[in-house]
Amino acid sequence: QVHLVESGGGLVQDGDSLRLSCAASGRAFSSYHMGWFRQAPGKEREFVVAINWNGVNTYYTDSVKGRFTISRDNAKNTVYLQMNMLKAEDTAVYYCAATLGRLSDRHPTTYDYWGQGTQVTVSS
Repeated sequence: QVHLVESGGGLVQDGDSLRLSCAASGRAFSSYHMGWFRQAPGKEREFVVAINWNGVNTYYTDSVKGRFTISRDNAKNTVYLQMNMLKAEDTAVYYCAATLGRLSDRHPTTYDYWGQGTQVTVSS
């Protein structure tokens, strides 16, 4: 069992930056690949980025490449999402999630554990 808690969301302006954190508790956090997803009102939850268990490999959705950076600190049981050059279309609830499945699988059903989400709102 892994319990995830996101933080760091907020209201920012177009072009600003935010750093989201996801703190994990439970067993063997370092065994899990971690992902960030987001869900905008009226839309399906979509994959944003994932990082493998040791932080070596990452996958980004095209719309955030060059702007967002995922990282993890296994000593602190935390995964981060640095978001730069934010746009209005990045507005969504952001969720972190954990999986023992394949890192390249981007569907939400791949992930076993989810946080409660944190709201990110970008005003233009």
